[in-house]
Amino acid sequence: MQASPAFARLVESVMPHVTLVTIEQYQQQDQWQLIDVREDNEWLQGHLPNARHVSRGIIERDIEHRFPDKNTAILLYCGAGQRAALAAYNLQLMGYTQVASMVGGYRAWIQHQFPIVQD
Repeated sequence: MQASPAFARLVESVMPHVTLVTIEQYQQQDQWQLIDVREDNEWLQGHLPNARHVSRGIIERDIEHRFPDKNTAILLYCGAGQRAALAAYNLQLMGYTQVASMVGGYRAWIQHQFPIVQD
């Protein structure tokens, strides 16, 4: 789905404040708690190995229950990166100190032909 102009502007406004991690960087580092912020139906179609699912619609509500330590290294991904960037920005506002967004998200992972998990 094509993003609306207002959504694109919103994402663009938070990007300077979000740490971006490439797939290659993620694969070389083992400190990350990987979180898929896509919708339930997207998760069920396939997701990255070792990922946990906390959709964009509930992440701000549930994150402190799942990761009470705000120094936990959290790497978020979505379909292409926009929703993950917005969620990363909000988690920073909530006090999380090591949160990042995966560049390219699920689509980039698939383009690299890396394995996925299907439930």
